[in-house]
Amino acid sequence: MRGKVLIIVENLPVPRDIRVWSEARSLRAAGYQVTVLCPKGKGYEATYEFINGVHIYRHPMPKEGHGALGHVVEYGCALFWETLYTLWIYLRRGFHVVQGCNPPDNIFLVALPFKLFGVKYIFDHHDVCPELYLSKYGRDDLFYKVQRWLERATFRSSDVVISTNNTYRNLALTRGDIPEGDVFVVRNGPDPTVFKAVAANPALKHGKQFLVGYVGNMDSQEGLDILLDVALELKRRGRVDVHFTCIGGGPGLADLRKMVKEKDLADTVNFTGRIPDAELLDILSAADVCVNPDRPCTMNSMSTMIKIMEYMALGKPIVQFDGVEGKFSAQDASLYCPGESSLAANFAEQILWLLDHPEERTRMGAFGRRRVETELAWEYSVPNLLAAYERAFGKMRGRPAAQTDIAPS
Repeated sequence: MRGKVLIIVENLPVPRDIRVWSEARSLRAAGYQVTVLCPKGKGYEATYEFINGVHIYRHPMPKEGHGALGHVVEYGCALFWETLYTLWIYLRRGFHVVQGCNPPDNIFLVALPFKLFGVKYIFDHHDVCPELYLSKYGRDDLFYKVQRWLERATFRSSDVVISTNNTYRNLALTRGDIPEGDVFVVRNGPDPTVFKAVAANPALKHGKQFLVGYVGNMDSQEGLDILLDVALELKRRGRVDVHFTCIGGGPGLADLRKMVKEKDLADTVNFTGRIPDAELLDILSAADVCVNPDRPCTMNSMSTMIKIMEYMALGKPIVQFDGVEGKFSAQDASLYCPGESSLAANFAEQILWLLDHPEERTRMGAFGRRRVETELAWEYSVPNLLAAYERAFGKMRGRPAAQTDIAPS
């Protein structure tokens, strides 16, 4: 055994959190003993499970908070349970490294006491939380300043930082003042041998000629309200041959379904909620175009969205707004809309162009699939993940990782 690892994630239960589950399995395959601490969620209510050699503990969690005060309650509750469970796991199984996966940026507080015993902290930077707060609330207020302080404290407490892309890496180097040798880029990426298209089922197009697919979280910064305006724009233009299916759950789902009725789009748009992976693959495989309507903002521009690589793995052409990391990931697999004005109209134009040019849809889809297979699949991120851990374990005694004394399991 190379060492004992505890991964703490608050955003989603595991194995639903695809990135964290991929990290856990890759570390286990490399010889680490891996324990994951996460919240309970629908379909993942068991307090403990042992899956594929990974120990998974799940703590209670209140409903997702609405507004700044709601998030304080949510994060405070999670912090309490994470602290309690982490102490128990340390006494029960032990760990040499804690990996904290944001949001939020307070997980370092759980790991901090254990650093006194030589435990190292790896910050897995999923979201840039200050910008995430601005994208949701648009206020430079006290809560925003707290987000900035927590981010700085997280970086200062980290022995190693894992960044999801080069934009986040540069942020760790500059805003976080992390030494270059302590930052490792571990990109999100699907497994193309598993996440691949199945035979298209025309019945999933709801009687229409074309299907536009979306998968992701249902929240304010995701831009689903924009997508509804896009659907309305197509309907106004007389394009009643297009249906939109949106897959996923989240705090905004109820409001979005209400908006569908208010905009008279029940015959054009449906929201499935969270569904099994097999159903997700069926729907997206039937789609002619897949979309990422994430609202144009700093947060979304600098973040890597796993849904982009999933669309590409399925060989689907994409429409999205013109963001830095979205453009890096998709390249020629996507069309890009300006994010300044007339958002719905511009987005609708790009969708219509693709629907009217089947040969371009095929070309773009094939490009995306090749890019995943040769550059962006999860397997290409594993070496950097393991290098980050070698760096962390190497700091335990101030020696190379291979020479670090690790107690047997």
